[in-house]
Amino acid sequence: MLAVTEALWCSACVRIGQTRSTKSKMEQIFGFKKEDLSSWQSFVALLNRPTDPASLGIFRCLFGLLMAIDVTQERGLSHLDYKYLDGAPVCRFPLFNFLQPLPMDWMYMVYVVMFLGALGIMLGCFYRLSCFMFISTYWYIFFLDKTAWNNHSYLYGLIGFQLTLMDGNRYWSIDGLRRPSIRNSHVPLWNYTLLRTQIFIVYFIAGIKKLDADWVEGYSMSYLAHHWLFDPFKLILPVELVSLLVVHGGGLILDLTAGYLLFFDATRPYVFFFVSYFHCMNSQLFSIGMFSYTMLATSPLFCYPDWPRRFFAHFPGFLRVALPFTSTDIQPSHSCVYQEIQKTNVKHQETPPVAKAPKIRFKHKMAAIFTIIYIMEQFFLPYSHFITQGYNNWTNGLYGYSWDMMVHSRNHQHVKITYKDGKNGDVGYLNPGVFTQTRRWKDHGDMLKQYATCLSHLLPHYNISDPEIYFDIWVSINERFQQRIFDPRVDIVKADWSPFKPNPWLMPLLVDLSPWRTKFSEIESSLDNQTEIVFIADFPGLHLENFVSEDLGNTSIHVLQGKVNVEIVQEKKNYSLQLGEQIKVPAGAYHKVYTVSEGPSCYMYIYVNTTEAALQENFTKLFEIQERIRNGTETEPLPPELQPLAADDLEGAEVNATDPIVRLFLKRQRRIKEVKKRREAGTLEKLERFAVKKYYTIRRGFLMTAIAMRNLAVGLPPLEQLKREVDFANMKEPQAETNQDNQLKDEVGHGEL
Repeated sequence: MLAVTEALWCSACVRIGQTRSTKSKMEQIFGFKKEDLSSWQSFVALLNRPTDPASLGIFRCLFGLLMAIDVTQERGLSHLDYKYLDGAPVCRFPLFNFLQPLPMDWMYMVYVVMFLGALGIMLGCFYRLSCFMFISTYWYIFFLDKTAWNNHSYLYGLIGFQLTLMDGNRYWSIDGLRRPSIRNSHVPLWNYTLLRTQIFIVYFIAGIKKLDADWVEGYSMSYLAHHWLFDPFKLILPVELVSLLVVHGGGLILDLTAGYLLFFDATRPYVFFFVSYFHCMNSQLFSIGMFSYTMLATSPLFCYPDWPRRFFAHFPGFLRVALPFTSTDIQPSHSCVYQEIQKTNVKHQETPPVAKAPKIRFKHKMAAIFTIIYIMEQFFLPYSHFITQGYNNWTNGLYGYSWDMMVHSRNHQHVKITYKDGKNGDVGYLNPGVFTQTRRWKDHGDMLKQYATCLSHLLPHYNISDPEIYFDIWVSINERFQQRIFDPRVDIVKADWSPFKPNPWLMPLLVDLSPWRTKFSEIESSLDNQTEIVFIADFPGLHLENFVSEDLGNTSIHVLQGKVNVEIVQEKKNYSLQLGEQIKVPAGAYHKVYTVSEGPSCYMYIYVNTTEAALQENFTKLFEIQERIRNGTETEPLPPELQPLAADDLEGAEVNATDPIVRLFLKRQRRIKEVKKRREAGTLEKLERFAVKKYYTIRRGFLMTAIAMRNLAVGLPPLEQLKREVDFANMKEPQAETNQDNQLKDEVGHGEL
């Protein structure tokens, strides 16, 4: 039934030869008659109805272009050698454990095939072969690393798969020049049905997922409201309401309605504006590569399929040689089902033409069956988590199939990896993230199992026999208490894990404590700017071992619920605390907090970073001196260590500063000045900076690819030559400035994301 409904919606944008006045109301809204659903034959004819190929051809070209760019960007061609180091002890996280990366030079070959496939899709050149080249290598890369999974990468693979089965090369393609028989020929309606339905699912299911209580109450993405993009809204609303109404409320309404409203003529122009504004904002808010631009490219699919002809018809005639066809003379295609008209003549008197039953072939029926099955499968997968129960780690199933985009935000407070030698019992600790290039394993039991298994194979090389590995990972999801996500008492190397069974060593999310988040805001608002706070919840029978840095003075534990015992390790003393009680813990020492109540305990750490506070106080004094120097009110001679404050060239002053505090202050001031200059730069300067950055990124990808292809063809050159070639590929733009916004994120309010 869902497939039928989607087919009806998709056909709404198909023009029919009749004038609007002769159509029924149903035809005007949906583009079909109810008779088209009266039988299986008529439904197959509807899905295979001849349709203008123009809109599909333009989308094919845009998608191929964006994917070709994406190969060097989010797919990682530009840093491929860092990711796939031959022979390096690196733990990887493929979907299937038998999947392994090829040798590095051959991985470059995989990317070359993927890039050529994307280029072929864009040009419509050897279209089927190009689609197969793209999707085969794309899905290999996609399945090779679960840590890089996200919804939009999943979407690219789905669209590439759909295009492989479609007639996307019938309009504005090199194949059309090579084969005049397919040039500007009809495509069946199901080509549009699949793509439109896929985009509808992306929007609508994302909206359904946002009906989650955390999103509706404004906890999922509350930090976004502080971004500069929302400054206009903050002129009329407090930041809390911007988060609740604009970020969360606006996102929910747009996702729920956009997929519907794009289908209808009356609402489409307005929704175009909002979804375009939404995706342009996302391109600035998140590092999501080509996703925003890909979604912008999908929007015209909901227009009448002949919109490119009408659009390019407005261009001057001398340009049309290189532009897509504007002629409405479309060739017939064997992929479509045509309505045949039979004229009869009785005694030389013509009777009205009679419609004959269309000739429906086997491939037309298969296309209709595939359309129905695919659409049903896409609606089913986001709710298929009762099958993949082993992946349920405080989120519902495999994230990449769910379209639950940005519904969950996580904050990790504490990660400890303990190993135990299985033979001699020696206990030690590993640096979190050792032997891996990702941090995503901390949130997913399947990846944690893969990581522990990998560590168990690597540690024997470091004289650790039969290692047992234990993980103590504390995480807060959507601003809840920090709590354990996995049982720290379980040796993950020997622990059972199955994708089809619930994870037995996953600790339950303490959802009963969610109402505390309102109290958190009240407590945090009552503290001064120098005081920080961390909220902890723990299970009975477990304890938290923590080390308080010497920089954190005046650290205390306050009990909010339950009962705990605090052990000061160095003093060998124990203190029992109940609701409302508190204790100060020493800096530069370990302590343990045991939960001894029958239910979970809740407590909070309150601390002041005394080193940071003293540094900020010194910075304030130095800033005041610098301001007095600039406005001429400083009358006292400066001591030698403060004289660099008077220099106009902050970079030179920083070099000459002998006092470390003064040098750090000047460095901070120079960075603030540079960030301010970047933010206040004109549009052309920003575009130039963006273009230069992308140029050097793409440049490195192609140069490293050329080196790999040469290595495969003629073998490795001398090491010194290879080093020179890699150094040349690594060349950065002059005066490259990296991560300055992130460095100043806490110093100037918020960074540009």
